[in-house]
Amino acid sequence: MTKKNGMTYAEAGVDIDAGNALVERIKPAAKRTARAGTMSGLGGFGALFDLKGAGYTDPVLVAATDGVGTKLRIAIDTGNVDTIGIDLVAMCVNDLVCQGAEPLFFLDYFATGKLDADEAARIIEGIAEGCAQSGCALIGGETAEMPGMYHKGDFDLAGFAVGAMERGQDLPAGVAAGDVLLGLASSGVHSNGYSLVRRLVEVSGLGWGDACPWGGGTLGEALLAPTRLYVRQVLAAIRAGGVHALAHITGGGLTENLPRVLPEGLGATIDLDSWDLPPVFGWLAKVGGLEAAEMLKTFNSGIGMVLVVAPDRADAVQSLLEAEGETVRRIGTVVAGQGVSYTGTLS
Repeated sequence: MTKKNGMTYAEAGVDIDAGNALVERIKPAAKRTARAGTMSGLGGFGALFDLKGAGYTDPVLVAATDGVGTKLRIAIDTGNVDTIGIDLVAMCVNDLVCQGAEPLFFLDYFATGKLDADEAARIIEGIAEGCAQSGCALIGGETAEMPGMYHKGDFDLAGFAVGAMERGQDLPAGVAAGDVLLGLASSGVHSNGYSLVRRLVEVSGLGWGDACPWGGGTLGEALLAPTRLYVRQVLAAIRAGGVHALAHITGGGLTENLPRVLPEGLGATIDLDSWDLPPVFGWLAKVGGLEAAEMLKTFNSGIGMVLVVAPDRADAVQSLLEAEGETVRRIGTVVAGQGVSYTGTLS
């Protein structure tokens, strides 16, 4: 009888050696994100973090998870994957600071049908860059190679962030009528509304490699501008005092996200003339004939984070944020009522 050759995992489409090589390759990127409290590097069954070593006495943990939506499709189709990891981190850690928490560590999940080690390394190095910019340690993750689950060249990303605050320092807290709304400028579309963005690009007849209609470079490059990280700046404002709440302006825009941090019986009025609509949003609105209400409920429309600040602290907090490099606009106030009302024109 002739003995048949045994099957291998590699023949089924999963290359364990390539996965191991990727882990070794990204270890330096993860190492540069190390911060106080980091206890272990990549490669273990679990990642360790020392809260006491990070300086906490009576901490409350805060966790967040997110992805980057169909912005990922543009990154895949253009091959420009170097900054999509920054988006992934930003979507998680910008949420954490809205609770008053300092982001401590991050884990990523990267899944694909066939592992391309070079591409995966570029993606994870982008994640490490986002972590480094936000003072958050990349302490673990998962790379999943799953033949038959993804079309050729496709991949998916998810992120998980954990932060902490001392007990009793959570936000929102103390929001009152008359509080000032400080809006921080976005860096573009960020990571929400891309199903509509992609549809509008299709309607325009342009391709990702065509010249950007409102600025330099290609359309794909412009729409892949990474989500702005607000962590260090916002934490400085919180520690300075007077910040009652924060709202990360993601899916749902100002219309849906701001009410999430306002107590029952309070709403907000926003002056649309207090900031200029960035050109990318003007182009999207023109191509799709989008009404202002739709823009404000779908996109950040130029405001990526809103701080609710005590009136007597508004000047000081604005000056601090501007010194930290933020473009700050007084966009409105907290009022009796519910929901968000608008005055002025979005333009």
